[in-house]
Amino acid sequence: QDRLVESGGGLVQPGGSLRLSCASSRSIFRLATMAWYRQAPGKQRELVATITPDGDRTTVADSVKGRFTISRDHAWNAVYLQMDNLKIEDTAVYYCFGRGEWGQGTQVRVSS
Repeated sequence: QDRLVESGGGLVQPGGSLRLSCASSRSIFRLATMAWYRQAPGKQRELVATITPDGDRTTVADSVKGRFTISRDHAWNAVYLQMDNLKIEDTAVYYCFGRGEWGQGTQVRVSS
């Protein structure tokens, strides 16, 4: 696919884990800093994590530090967001972003 396409969302209980994936057939994204954002109902979209083209530098928001990890795999033109110890407040639509382009989003719902 030419677009950024996210997958891996779903319903999980508090304390559970999910791994989000963002993929594209376009290798140009290998040269881009990529990011994950999220938007909860009634709230603004917020930056969750970023990763440089070489994957050597990452950032994560304070709200997810120690629980979320961003990574990338150039062989698959993919960027991942490993989410552990999920909390109810992590419920949101998660979006992949790079080179000015957004994916369509994947829903993550944390509920008991």
